[in-house]
Amino acid sequence: MQTLTRQSNSDYWIDQVFAAKSVKRGSVIRRSIKWVHREIGDVRFQSEVKKRGFHLLRTADQYIVVCHHGPIHMLF
Repeated sequence: MQTLTRQSNSDYWIDQVFAAKSVKRGSVIRRSIKWVHREIGDVRFQSEVKKRGFHLLRTADQYIVVCHHGPIHMLF
């Protein structure tokens, strides 16, 4: 009999966010800070972004993840 390993909701959520087409194209993803806090927690989300070598911005009530490894320059 085979035992199935079930992913936690937070693991599933992380897999879904970082499997998005925009991540693969080096674009950006945006998530509500409130939603991130409720679904996975800020520390875990920030850790996952850092683990991938991406950049994380916080603005108003949103997290913005820049899905590439190059430098970022704030123009204004």
